[in-house]
Amino acid sequence: MQTSSRKIPGYALASTFVALGGILNGFDTGSVGAITEMPSYTGTFGHLSPTMRGFTVSLIMLCGAIPATIAGHLADRFGRLRIMIAGAVLCTIGCILECAAFHLWLFLVGRALMGIGQGFALTNIGVYICEIAPSRSRGRFVSLQQFGAAIGVCVGYFSCYGSIHIKGDMSWRLPYILQAALAVLWATGSFFLPESPRWLILHGRRNQAMEELRKLDFGTAEAEKDVLRPVESAAAEDQIGVLAGLRLIFTKDHRSQTWLAVFILSFIQLSGIDGVLYYAPTIFAQAGIPSQTASFLASGISAILMLAFSIPATLLADKWGRRTSAICGGVILSATMLLIGSLYAADAVHSYGAARWVVIVSVFVFALGYVSTWAIVGKIYASEIQPTKTRATTNSMATGGSFVSEMPMLPSYKKIHNPLAHRLLIRSDQLANWLVAFATPIFLAKSAYGAYFLFGGVALLTLMVLAICMRETRGLSLEDIQISFARSSARVSPISLAWTRRHGFEG
Repeated sequence: MQTSSRKIPGYALASTFVALGGILNGFDTGSVGAITEMPSYTGTFGHLSPTMRGFTVSLIMLCGAIPATIAGHLADRFGRLRIMIAGAVLCTIGCILECAAFHLWLFLVGRALMGIGQGFALTNIGVYICEIAPSRSRGRFVSLQQFGAAIGVCVGYFSCYGSIHIKGDMSWRLPYILQAALAVLWATGSFFLPESPRWLILHGRRNQAMEELRKLDFGTAEAEKDVLRPVESAAAEDQIGVLAGLRLIFTKDHRSQTWLAVFILSFIQLSGIDGVLYYAPTIFAQAGIPSQTASFLASGISAILMLAFSIPATLLADKWGRRTSAICGGVILSATMLLIGSLYAADAVHSYGAARWVVIVSVFVFALGYVSTWAIVGKIYASEIQPTKTRATTNSMATGGSFVSEMPMLPSYKKIHNPLAHRLLIRSDQLANWLVAFATPIFLAKSAYGAYFLFGGVALLTLMVLAICMRETRGLSLEDIQISFARSSARVSPISLAWTRRHGFEG
């Protein structure tokens, strides 16, 4: 097998193209909250109550949860690419129904179909990229999906900022027309992508796998190192069933890290980040920004800053201590939410005066603090503390909901995890995402300070639990981490365990 002389390798082109799914996901996140506020939207469907608005916005996550649960099994059976294409087609149909709807029920059907499609497709994008990219550049290419989602949020905000000036219902339909065009491109182009060579080999189709490796521009040595040898080794490993895996993650040796990971992934979402992402225009307008156009612009600026901050934070994730980063993030998030809640409770926030600017700046600080700390450390930590008993399925790469909560999965792909544990973590994360997206407009309508006090209280509780229960894992091997959690005595730290393993005795 010879390496292609093309300037851009096939794996780079394929990885970049499938990342369009991440852009589409972020596009919806950045646009739907603003769209449901537009006068032209309410003119078409009527004014939505806070409960109905929350349901409309969050429906895509609710409908994506079940497909995401079974997408891994389907992809193992039918192929990564086929399930991804099926999801892309459903997303396309959903986008078309959304932009063509004249009745709310049809709009909701479109969002439901898009959610189902994302559940199938987005769950498999990350692992597809992992399985077609060489190990030397795998993390960089996997990150394309996450950064694509971040770019999509920015595009979603600014598409609404631009379209609000259009008269008639085209002002709210235009963002969905753009999403539909992107979905059509994504679905159509996916038919021409190569299937995962790893999946083909595991299903006994070695000759086809070798042909796909040539299309992806793998050299002979690279294919042997990254695909052929690891897959043959993985195929020889004993796999555990669903019930056995479920029993495993709740045994005495593993239940502590299972529950800690579930708590971390659930409560960092319950701190309110999805409320900020989906309802930023409402939050800024409530804080005193005078016009809808200005609130949309402020939302777009916040998305750009979040994208800018997330890049160095992701790249430096392994240079910062997990525990230190988590505690710093907890202080920032709880302080900003409680400060905003206190200002609203004191009735100090008006369309004039300094208090509104304190609220606006605090929202920015909250969002930037989240993407710089909890968004990065949350799933790195939740992933690396899991028991190393079986090879992770595609679900180990998936997280429904917000783009920032997916980024931290990148450094841990090469590690072997319990897939049952990851499915449990994914479901807890998605449930928290849906709950925040659904409940935020209801809270803001009933009591602005109540919403911020709730988010601040959750962040403070999370901070305290992390400070007490979280052990530093930066720089430790998975084996050292597992030894640490397996020890019944909490007096032995992971650092001392690593030192013990290197020097051969305990001191």
